[in-house]
Amino acid sequence: LSVAQEQDSKIEYPMLKTSFTPVISARSAIVMDFESGVVLYEKNPTLRLSSASTTKIMTALVALEYFKPDDILVVKKEAWEGSTLGLKTGQRFTFENLLYALLLPSTNDTALTIATNFEGGETGFIEKMNESARNLNLYNTHFDDASGLLDDGDYTNALDLARLTSIALKN
Repeated sequence: LSVAQEQDSKIEYPMLKTSFTPVISARSAIVMDFESGVVLYEKNPTLRLSSASTTKIMTALVALEYFKPDDILVVKKEAWEGSTLGLKTGQRFTFENLLYALLLPSTNDTALTIATNFEGGETGFIEKMNESARNLNLYNTHFDDASGLLDDGDYTNALDLARLTSIALKN
């Protein structure tokens, strides 16, 4: 051995733990490999919780099946709760612009506008969201509105949410 190699062989490197349990304050969490769907970490993955604004992921997926980017949607109802753009009844926007507002600043009035412009109106849109959840095997997920404001009726769990997000990321 050279002098440098001999000195290197005497240096002790800290040993990394071969396994550990991360400290996560969330009541439920999951880490899933995007490509394979293999769960790498989970903490209460089936605990039912409010889906809140993550509801907008399904809103976007359902809307993308129905609307074209250049479709013009009309504001039919105003919504002022939570995050909003302040849309006014009668205003007209392209679906593409509403989709950006739905997903980036997570605005509730855009979710309502998208839902009310659906062929079956807001009720039909919510039914389609729940049908899509069943078709995607998200059996612990339910929607009562397009924005996620109705905590009692909107619910999911970490496992279903990870699956839904994986599907959305492929779109």
